[in-house]
Amino acid sequence: MTEAGSSGAGSTGPRAHPQDGGGRSLFGPDAQFHRFFNDPRWALAVVRATVLEAAHPQVGAALIDNSTFVAHPWRRLRNTLVSLQRMFGADDRTRQREAARLNRLHARLSGTDAQNRAYDAMDPAVRAWVVATLFESSVTMCRLSGQPLDQATMEQLYAEFRAYLAALGDRAGHLPPTLPEFWRYYDRVVEEELENTDAVRLILYKLFDHLPAPPLLEGLPTAWAAGRTVAGPVIGAITVASLPEAFRRRAGLPETPGAQTLMQGAYLAAGLARFLPEGWVRTEAVTDLLSLTPGGDDPRAAALDALRGQVKRAGALFRLVAPLPAQRTAEQAGQRPGTRGAERAPDSREAAARVRGSGEFFTAVLDQTGDGYLDWPDLAAMARELSFRLDLDEPQETRLYNAFAAWWKELQADLDVNGDGRISAQEYADAVPSLAGPALIRVAEVLFDVTDADGNQYIDAEEYRALFRTGFHRSVAGGEVRYSRAAFVKDFLSFMSGRAASTAYDPLFTQA
Repeated sequence: MTEAGSSGAGSTGPRAHPQDGGGRSLFGPDAQFHRFFNDPRWALAVVRATVLEAAHPQVGAALIDNSTFVAHPWRRLRNTLVSLQRMFGADDRTRQREAARLNRLHARLSGTDAQNRAYDAMDPAVRAWVVATLFESSVTMCRLSGQPLDQATMEQLYAEFRAYLAALGDRAGHLPPTLPEFWRYYDRVVEEELENTDAVRLILYKLFDHLPAPPLLEGLPTAWAAGRTVAGPVIGAITVASLPEAFRRRAGLPETPGAQTLMQGAYLAAGLARFLPEGWVRTEAVTDLLSLTPGGDDPRAAALDALRGQVKRAGALFRLVAPLPAQRTAEQAGQRPGTRGAERAPDSREAAARVRGSGEFFTAVLDQTGDGYLDWPDLAAMARELSFRLDLDEPQETRLYNAFAAWWKELQADLDVNGDGRISAQEYADAVPSLAGPALIRVAEVLFDVTDADGNQYIDAEEYRALFRTGFHRSVAGGEVRYSRAAFVKDFLSFMSGRAASTAYDPLFTQA
């Protein structure tokens, strides 16, 4: 098996695709990975792999301290899938850029867990385990759905994942060179190293039960909540049933009656999608659809907005015919006494000017990790999301991170009353601060600079879409579309000071 060479941040120029012993490319459209990427069963496999990743003490600690997977799972899922596409795609330069970005991201994630054990996302053994879970879960999904992989296909897939690890700059030797050795390695880690971490419990017992609606369905909270109430426990039970028995036993995970049958039925049902016409089930199309921003200029967004409007009108008519009993008072529901429920849902123009309470702003925008506090990982998550959207190179990315770091120091100095190194919702609400200080102004200036890719001191329509993923509705005299530095900084400060919601800026940080 020929291994991929190391490709760190300093790599330049195109390079021949790594190949296996049979001369087949380990990257690109002919790779086995792409066959699985658009397989609906892979959604179940990825969830399973995520739990196994989180069960590793170092990975679990890094997720708890830094990840936005609880508060913003759909955003994290989309970014992960885009990253995998870049890494397994045919373009070597794109793969090198993405590998360098991942290495910069991982280099920023280190610390200690609740038991004072160190974790480091750049630990090669830890990164090897993450890749191992993706490979093993892909193999397992085929076995559970009655279509086990033959030996040659399994070896090809394993070679691809080892090449992925090598493309990150790690020695592929951190994953055993042969499949028999891999299974011994995998069984040893499962039996000796995995734990029932806080991250595992969050995924299995909180994430699925409280999964926020994707942007596509944000306008249908009742329907989403009803579906989640049923689907959440089912997904959790299916995932637990699919985990290795040795881990379930050591972690004390419950054995739900009938879960094994339910799990195998789910994998079999998902496997039937292979009979659908080619192109009907494409992962990137589904994730793009789920992340569409209402009010955007994408034709699909307009169609979905119209459909949502029809569903809302039908729901309103149904409530008139068969009104539901009141469950809460007007004050508990968050509306002024004497107002009607329908009046609490302003249209997009009203939403742009709606005053946002400090508690709502803290939860929706500042607390990116969803742990109830504001600290550096929350602002780092903002910088990470912006860098990913704009696909920034190292110098620009570092400038953005440094600007957010300076803002965190300013916030900490002004708002951390008890000196515990983080800001609680109460500390934020008590201060009722105006956040538009010098450091936040610097964040706005740097964000404008990195968004203005051509350096003409204006953000044009294409640059605007790269940042906001929505339509560009600004024009000046003569019909030229552009966004000036002064206007951008003013709007960004208005949003980030927590004074008002913004239909343009909200999706940057509030999108689930």
